Order: sequence, then C-alpha cells, then structure tokens
Amino acid sequence: MNELYQEQLDTMTPEQRMARRVARTKARRERQRRRRLQTLLRLSPIVAVLLILAVVLIVRGKAYHPAKVEPTVAPEPEITVDEPVVAPSPTYLTLDYAAATPPGDAITSTYALLVDAADGRVLIDRSSDVLINPASMTKVMTILTAADYIDNLSDTIVFTKEMSDYAYIDELSIAGFMPGERVTVADLLYGTILPSGADAAMGLAVYVAGSEEDFMVLVNDKMAQMGLSPQAHFTNCSGKYDENHRCTLADLAIIMDTAMRNDLCRQVLSAHTYTTSLTSAHPEGLLLSNWFLRRIEDKDTGAITVTGGKTGYVHEAGSCAVSYGEDASGHGYICVTGDAQSAWLCIYDHAALYHDYAG
Repeated sequence: MNELYQEQLDTMTPEQRMARRVARTKARRERQRRRRLQTLLRLSPIVAVLLILAVVLIVRGKAYHPAKVEPTVAPEPEITVDEPVVAPSPTYLTLDYAAATPPGDAITSTYALLVDAADGRVLIDRSSDVLINPASMTKVMTILTAADYIDNLSDTIVFTKEMSDYAYIDELSIAGFMPGERVTVADLLYGTILPSGADAAMGLAVYVAGSEEDFMVLVNDKMAQMGLSPQAHFTNCSGKYDENHRCTLADLAIIMDTAMRNDLCRQVLSAHTYTTSLTSAHPEGLLLSNWFLRRIEDKDTGAITVTGGKTGYVHEAGSCAVSYGEDASGHGYICVTGDAQSAWLCIYDHAALYHDYAG
C-alpha cells in the first residue's frame, strides 16, 4: 500500500501535492471538531445535573444560614455615684469658766470640779487645770476607746495568766477572772468598771488591739481628737501609777461626758451590779458591784440622782472619783474630785457638791 501511495505521489505535480495536503489537513480538523462536539454532547446532561445541584445547595445554604443580624446593643446606662455618707464628727464638751466659783470648806478634796453637762458651764472649780494622776478613773477612757472597736458583746477571749498576773504583780484591783476561762466582751467591760478590775482592763486592751502598748496608741489618739489639755497622756489601761500618766480634772469631765453620751459606756457606768457569764471556773458567774454608786445612792445629793460613776486610788493621787448626775428633768451634771483622804470622804464630797451647787 505504501508503494502504491508513493507511486501516486510521484506522478503528482507539486501543485497537486499541496492541494492534497491542504485537503487532508481540513479533513483531519473536521474529524477533531466532530469528536469534540460528540464528547460535549455526551457530557451535557452531567453538567446540567451538576449545575442544578449547585443551585439547590446554594438555596438551601441560605435557608439554613440566614444572613447574620448584628444584635442591637442597648446603650449603657449612665452610672451615677452617690456621695458617701459621712458621719458627723462627734462634738465634745467645751468648758466655760466664766461663772466658776470655788467650793466651800466643807469640800475636803484638794481638787474639785462641777460642770453643767448641758452647756459646759463650770459651776465649781478648785484647781481643775492641775495635772494629776487619774488612777482608776483612767478606766472610763479605757472602755470609751474600746467601745469604738466592739460590735459583738457576746464575743469571747480566753483569759490568760499574763492578764491575771498584770493585776496581781502590782497589787491592783481585780474582777477575778481565771487563766483559761472564756470571758465575754461584756464581762470585760463590766469587770473593768464595777470592781475596777485591772485584769479585765488588760483583757479588754488585748481583745481590741492585741497588746496594752498598741491599745494605748488608740487611747491617746482618741484623747487628742477630744481636745483635751496638751499634756494629757495615758501610759496604761488600768490607771496604775506612772509619772507620765496624767491629765486634769477638766480632761476627766470631758471624758466622762463623752462616755455618758455613748450608749454602751453609759450602760456600763450606770450599772450597780452585774453577774458575769457562767463558766466552769465560775459556775454561778461573778457578782460585780459598783460600790461608788451603791454607797452614794442613800446620801443626800439634793435634787440630783447620781447615775454613773468611777472611783480611783493610788497613793500619789489619794482617793478620787468622777460621776454623772441628773435632776428630775434629765438635766445632767459632771462632778470630778481628787486627792481626798479616804474613799468615804470622796463620796461625801460628791454628794455635797451635787446638793449645794447643782439643780
């Protein structure tokens, strides 16, 4: 066949050969075009199905995944800050000596002061600006300071040997709590005032501040706030003698007035008796008494009823006391005396000052 094809080519002119090649090329291209068309026709149904599926998927996708709508965010409310409620600063008694007069000779105490608690007028004055050792009158300031830090009178501490020894070593007055005894805060307050217990005062100091030293920082800070004399300074919570432990009768009047305007302190200072909590050491409790109130209640104090008081004694200061009395209308008076020759003479001086100059 190849030989025949070659013979045909040999007999053709160059023009014929060219025409033959062109014809054959056209024929080959036509065959290729037909094959492509046939292939396309065979694939058309498949392409159509794929397009339909694509459209269906797109539509369903929009149905399952709707266009995201951004949530509406409400504007933040305007925040208003209330002004803090500031408790009013406490006011303290200011003494007015304009009308002060000395007491008569019947008053035997070296120092004496009688003040109208309503307005601070000094009615009687005998050396009330002299620095003295306040002895156990100190304990009024002790409970007044402690009251700022007490919110649960039923709270307890375990009384320690150190608290007990504090009173016994220096031969100070005691309430009588025992080491290991669980004592309430109320017991400590009443034990500090009624029997003038140095052991209770120490327990109160430790309860409030952890130590007597730290407690005295609180005491002296409060004394400074109260506007006492610049030289007023306490070194201990019980009033035991220390040459740097000092204040004036005028200072003590301010302290007593402040304490009697404090509900807790007033309740303690006004109690004639109190029985401590029942413990294994004291199954019936300890019966505590304020002997100053019990001894003055049957004395002639005129129109005045003595409703609160605290005595004191150290050798260097003699017998002393600070008390609070009221007339029938509730008008108050504060009496402070120092350096009487005995506890009874101190009480008689208070009775006489109320009787003769108050009301």
